[in-house]
Amino acid sequence: MEEPEFLDLPVRNAKPRIVGLTHVLDKGASPAEIDGILSRLGAFVDIWKLGWGTAYLEPDVGEKVEKLHDHGARACVGGTLLEVAWGQERAGQCLDWAAKVGFLCVEVSNGAIGMPLEAKWALIAEASERFTVFSEVGSKDPDAIVSADAWAQEVAGDLTAGASWVITEGRESGTVGLYQPDGRVREEVVEAIVGRVGVDRLIFEAPRREQQAWLIRRFGPNVSLGNVAIVDIVGVEALRRGLRADTIALSRRSAGKEAGV
Repeated sequence: MEEPEFLDLPVRNAKPRIVGLTHVLDKGASPAEIDGILSRLGAFVDIWKLGWGTAYLEPDVGEKVEKLHDHGARACVGGTLLEVAWGQERAGQCLDWAAKVGFLCVEVSNGAIGMPLEAKWALIAEASERFTVFSEVGSKDPDAIVSADAWAQEVAGDLTAGASWVITEGRESGTVGLYQPDGRVREEVVEAIVGRVGVDRLIFEAPRREQQAWLIRRFGPNVSLGNVAIVDIVGVEALRRGLRADTIALSRRSAGKEAGV
């Protein structure tokens, strides 16, 4: 059934999107589950990350990747797996494996083991020869110092090295990196990195509804959001379209504009 058209709502970019991405965190869904979810909701999903190092453990990972690509969702290897491989001096083998499985995207991060920036940028450059690279900026350590200037510099460096998009760390909890321990957005970090590189090539990890809503209100319905839980796919799209109380002003503005207000 087609989407009804009796409401005036914010315009969403159509797939394949390069801005306004919804990046989903997968903790181990089966191929059948993916098929069922994306048969219904595939229009709302752009990137499907197999979280952490789970892709290494799943016996049917190749089938999962194929299902994702069939539904127009880019399958991505979680950054932790590549960090572990780099720490064991096996990053090249990890990339070979990802290509063999059929991944088109990989995440390059340094938030778990403290990879030096020079090494991170070299790995981004190497991976970008074969994959679309999503880099990630920020530490997973809740006690790590968060510097707006340092984040802005690293984001710019990742893009220069060959990353197509940069993900801002928030973890599954939404309490580190871009966020205070209580989940509040570090607004000075957001403004610093957007001021440096713009918003179109950024994906903000935002697992919590209030974080998603803040970013949508700040940047509009086509801001890219990451670490979205599978169960929240429709809810996030509703936030983008002004169909939840947190962002209902978006649909009111659309109605006012249509009426000449």
